[in-house]
Amino acid sequence: MAVKWSGGHSSSVLCLNVSAEGLVASGAERGELALWDAGGSPVAQLRLPQAEDVTSVVFSARRPSTLYTSHGETISLLDVRSLQEPLERFHVNEEEINCLSANDTDSFLAAADDSGTIKVVDLESKKVSRSLRHSNICSSVAFRPQRPQSLVSCGLDMQVMLWNLQKARPLWSTNLQECDVEEESLQSAGQFFNPPLAHSLSVASCGNIFACGAQDGKVRIFRVTGVRFERELEFQAHSLGVSQVLFMPEAYWLLSGGNDGKVLLWDVSSHVGKQQKSPAKSLHRRKAQAAAPSRKDGKLNKVASNEHPGVVPKLAIEHGEKVNWLSCAEIKGSRRVLVADQTSSVSAYPLPEL
Repeated sequence: MAVKWSGGHSSSVLCLNVSAEGLVASGAERGELALWDAGGSPVAQLRLPQAEDVTSVVFSARRPSTLYTSHGETISLLDVRSLQEPLERFHVNEEEINCLSANDTDSFLAAADDSGTIKVVDLESKKVSRSLRHSNICSSVAFRPQRPQSLVSCGLDMQVMLWNLQKARPLWSTNLQECDVEEESLQSAGQFFNPPLAHSLSVASCGNIFACGAQDGKVRIFRVTGVRFERELEFQAHSLGVSQVLFMPEAYWLLSGGNDGKVLLWDVSSHVGKQQKSPAKSLHRRKAQAAAPSRKDGKLNKVASNEHPGVVPKLAIEHGEKVNWLSCAEIKGSRRVLVADQTSSVSAYPLPEL
């Protein structure tokens, strides 16, 4: 059963992030920003200038007290130890920002916006070092772990792109619709009615595997090799658009959230080639997971292994509301998935041991 975190917002919660120290930040409509402790109690609140929707919040990997927030066309840098007026503001995007990503050395911050532009800010010089572009709204951008100059992006142009900050052009790009038409020519007519507009990206901790969630309800897993990437796996995850994907710290467990009100947990480790653990350990882990009893209290439902051929979710959460954002936190020694939706509260669900 979900624990509801309430009292931090009066508007729909749009985004979440968790610091290395376990502090949770949430952004909502009308400029609302809140910080939460591990018990789900709000510890600080702030309304950002112009009351523009807070669309993305990202903690610095090197400085856990530093929080980057996007609201409207502005990026504000905040100190969570004293949540007051922004320490700095960057106004480098020309349209509303949808997603922020900071690299793990805290040297660059990327901001993807409605014009399709990704502005990359050099955090030392406080200036734009690169301006990258999609042909339509850029919905998500993510730096790759352990590769501070490399990032991936996706957008409503159905493009998924790999970038290196030394170049202004993408190293590699894929059009999700063209791939589908090539591989599923018999069903290609349906793609025009539900095109794979790309909504969300998440890169696994290894830095070479990333996931993309799209409007057609599918999750696609890609592997980066050098200056290109290839599709490793594709599966139907949700009955409506996939609004969020999130790789867990473990390789390769993936959370997905959809417009169908479901949050699903997937183990894609057997589908993405080389394991980070030995095959024997991975097999043992998967068997243990399959045998583990699942909670069933109206919210967490065990998924039968024969429900779908191929990839099946290990856990299904019937959240009931369209998912705006997913995050994950360690709370009192156990893992929780945090869900932001159309309401003003954050839902925290327990996750099984992986």
